[in-house]
Amino acid sequence: MPIAVDQPVPDFSAPATGGDITLSGLRGKKLVLYFYPKDNTPGCTTEGLQFRDLYPKFKKAGAEIVGVSRDSLRSHENFKSKLELPFPLISDADEVLCTLFGVIKMKKMYGKEVRGIERSTFLIDADGVLRREWRGVKVPGHVDETLEAVQAL
Repeated sequence: MPIAVDQPVPDFSAPATGGDITLSGLRGKKLVLYFYPKDNTPGCTTEGLQFRDLYPKFKKAGAEIVGVSRDSLRSHENFKSKLELPFPLISDADEVLCTLFGVIKMKKMYGKEVRGIERSTFLIDADGVLRREWRGVKVPGHVDETLEAVQAL
């Protein structure tokens, strides 16, 4: 059963660019956790660039951003470096976080059913409680909407 809005998010530890990330290590900051299907694909690149460009505003609002996909750390390091992303990317190859947040879905790709990450964003408050979720995200306008929610929290 995925975590619900207004419920505390269980602590987790996950491998990420720049070292392991734990939820407890981010306490005291708001956290934007965004799940995306795959490094170096058009939508994910656009979304990453938009989070990058607004990152100073997220920081000013007391938030940290962390991206999550099932890609390897090596793939993440290359993606992060290529886009100059100022925030870490979690490698969730074993789908622990994907399962916790319920983002794995059956999707159609080139006419075939494939199991993959549904683009989703979660806003966790400074006490580790899930406050907002966006599922089935369309990239245009999403990062701005997320920033407004962070600023309002």
